[in-house]
Amino acid sequence: MSRIGKKPVKIVEGINFDFKDNVVKVSNKNNEMTLKVHNSINIEKKDDSLFLSICDENESNAKAYLGLYRMLIQNMITGLNEGFVKKLEIIGVGYKAAVVDNYIDFDLGFSHKIFFEIPDDIKVEVENVKGKNIILIVKGIDKQKVGFVASEIRKLRKVEPYKGKGIRYLGEQVTLKVGKKTGGK
Repeated sequence: MSRIGKKPVKIVEGINFDFKDNVVKVSNKNNEMTLKVHNSINIEKKDDSLFLSICDENESNAKAYLGLYRMLIQNMITGLNEGFVKKLEIIGVGYKAAVVDNYIDFDLGFSHKIFFEIPDDIKVEVENVKGKNIILIVKGIDKQKVGFVASEIRKLRKVEPYKGKGIRYLGEQVTLKVGKKTGGK
């Protein structure tokens, strides 16, 4: 069995859990998330924990499904309880970002502005402190969607390998290349 799949999932106070017809519903007072679970996985609720088990031993990928669905359910509970956050850093002279309505208005050194549409259940904040790099904060309850939006924003201006300008995750280390060497023999 999967080591991760064996671990119980704690249900935090204020989170409601329901499992019917291979569909998991996790909700709190504001939001609800659903997940269709594979037929070979069974979920039991005991006290304030969930236990996943394999009900079809003949399924070749049942062990992998067990760990996968355990983590997906754990992420749903964590997302509804705390939420997920990704931080991006914009480095470059004259690079700007501002949230306008449901868009992010980027000025990234191109001859035109870039408008990035923010999905409905994602929130984006811009920290713009004079003398420091601009920081974008992407927040949401769905871990996959937060990561996807952050990666799509990062693709708008990839980090340039010679000066390190561009959009990167906060704290990401970028190895800079050595430029042309002048003079010398």
